[in-house]
Amino acid sequence: MNKNTICLWYDHDAEAAARFYAATFPDSSLDRVVHAPADYPDGQQGAVLFVEFTVCGVACSGINGGPHFKQSEAFSFLIQTEDQAETDRYWNAIVGNGGQESQCGWCKDRWGVSWQITPRILMETMAKGGDPARRVFEVMMPMRKIDIATIEKAARG
Repeated sequence: MNKNTICLWYDHDAEAAARFYAATFPDSSLDRVVHAPADYPDGQQGAVLFVEFTVCGVACSGINGGPHFKQSEAFSFLIQTEDQAETDRYWNAIVGNGGQESQCGWCKDRWGVSWQITPRILMETMAKGGDPARRVFEVMMPMRKIDIATIEKAARG
């Protein structure tokens, strides 16, 4: 186990989430599944207690802790994409697998984890500031999935 990992709380299906992430994103994997050595408040001996997994090179853990805590937008994975095909692929995988669209490139997977599927050009233009950043920001605000052609057009003015 890495010294520092992101730990996500799941009701009871951390392994399914980790398998989905590993199948969806590059440099991602399900690394270890740990079973409960004894009964615990929200599970029984032998049930999956926690998993270790990697998402785009970032070490994560998932704990099956029961229904006590829910995911929130206060935490999200920000995945920077290179083109519309990559943006569409990740967005459609998350939303199409029981997830939910939000706005400005945000969506939630079926486990309630928030994702920002964000084209690199959007981040780069916003970081430069000035009128291009303002225009890009204004066209991004009503979007759900980010449309790169519209972002590029706004950046050019």
